[in-house]
Amino acid sequence: MGDPSSAEDVLAAEAARAVEEARALQETAAALISRAWNEEQSLRQRASVLESGIKKIESSIRCAPNIDHGEAEKLEEELYRARCVIRDGDVASFLPSKSHGRFLKMFLGPINVRAMRKDVQLKMKEEYNNYRDRTAFLFILFPCILLYLRSWIWDGCFPALAVQLYQAWLLFLYTSLALRENILRVNGSDIRPWWIYHHYCAMLMALISLTWEIKGQPNCSHKQEGVILFLRWAIFQGLVMILQNIYQRKRLYTRIALGKAKRMDVVSGETSGVKGQLKFLSFALFFLQISEACVGLLLLKTAVAGVVSEWQVVACGILLVVMAVGNFVNTVQTLMAKSRFKQRMRRTRNHQG
Repeated sequence: MGDPSSAEDVLAAEAARAVEEARALQETAAALISRAWNEEQSLRQRASVLESGIKKIESSIRCAPNIDHGEAEKLEEELYRARCVIRDGDVASFLPSKSHGRFLKMFLGPINVRAMRKDVQLKMKEEYNNYRDRTAFLFILFPCILLYLRSWIWDGCFPALAVQLYQAWLLFLYTSLALRENILRVNGSDIRPWWIYHHYCAMLMALISLTWEIKGQPNCSHKQEGVILFLRWAIFQGLVMILQNIYQRKRLYTRIALGKAKRMDVVSGETSGVKGQLKFLSFALFFLQISEACVGLLLLKTAVAGVVSEWQVVACGILLVVMAVGNFVNTVQTLMAKSRFKQRMRRTRNHQG
């Protein structure tokens, strides 16, 4: 048997060495973090100065009295390319982020949800699209089940609990979508603010619907006409959501395939691949928005006629009309922005040619 004191000395020496290595590793890690933080701050300052410089040059070009129009367009295209490199590349991580907003702070608190790496941001967007895929099918499935049960089991009359469970799911869905879209916007996504506000309105409508007393017999089908119309419209909305998801997924895959290409190159690839699909999707969106407004107006009509006079019917009707108008206006603005972008791409190709 060995000497116990010798074994204790060996163990003590190993413990002391482990403590020293832990301290050395901590000092190395702290120095690395400090150096990385200093370099990050330097990059943030350079990125901010460069972006401000681009804005000043653009302003000078617009105010220059004797500059040739063609030359001015060429310079603006070059500056636009530089801005695309900044906004769509890794430099974007060092630009000031958009405000988290009250909605995110209310649910998540004052935490930073911005991802620094571009691949992580693309992964977030991919997960968002997967979530929309799943919910789009549920958007079709739940109304179909309710309408089927109404016709074959419930004798043409919805029970209040079934409709309220569906509205509770809608409240959860729109809240989760609003959270995810706010996070994507903080990470540089170009989601229009209206689409997030639209989900706020939909959340409010679902919350109001939960307090709506669903009338039963007698004359059940007449009293529940608004519920039936909304469920049928929701089925069509689910189909349009699937079309939107397919279109947006193709755009995302194109961006991943092109890697760090400029936004102009990305959009060029996207446009050529989904041109016909975009036209069909636009038609479906406009039809959906007109249908949404019609459902809202019919709800208001039933309230005015005294068929269903609860205040919830009036509130939901107004919200549906407001959302339909807002969706229509923003869809038109999005299509016009795409058209202007295509024109700018053509001018760039002509200058290069």
